[in-house]
Amino acid sequence: MKLIVGLGNKGDEYNNTRHNVGFMAIDEYLNKHDLKLNKSKFAGLYCETIINGEKVILLKPQKYMNLSGEVIIKYINYFKIDINDILIIYDDMSLDIGTFKIRPKGGSGGHNGLKNIELNLKTNEYKRIKIGISKNNIAMIDYVLGQFNNTELTKLKEVIKIIPNIIDDFVNLTFENLMNKYN
Repeated sequence: MKLIVGLGNKGDEYNNTRHNVGFMAIDEYLNKHDLKLNKSKFAGLYCETIINGEKVILLKPQKYMNLSGEVIIKYINYFKIDINDILIIYDDMSLDIGTFKIRPKGGSGGHNGLKNIELNLKTNEYKRIKIGISKNNIAMIDYVLGQFNNTELTKLKEVIKIIPNIIDDFVNLTFENLMNKYN
């Protein structure tokens, strides 16, 4: 079983904000495959699907970003998911808008959602897709909770369109082959 998690903040006021690109990525997968987050458990909205014969849970935690790990660890424990079968999708200020990187592990880079995941999982060795939101001179909290402008949104949508393919390939390929294919 695989767990695919898109990070974001719950609530309409956070739709299309930089911090919610993980939610956007999950939504893109759901739309492409005509799926809905039709279940709720442990402060998370999720659905179960089958990809290439493997059961996959797509999850959007419904606690605020800085408490994402509290939700994820409950899914890991309840569904007995191995840490190697988890993929976290999130925003990253160190990458330009319109870019992404797939990594097998890494630090939090100051990202509060990742800090909480690392605290709850007791490791930073989980697979991830970092989606670039660029840096700005605006205060970090205001920037990540801010809306994309039209140019940024156009660039972001090009990346988001690729995510469903990456998710499908996450199930089908070794992680090294996945990184070689997309990075």
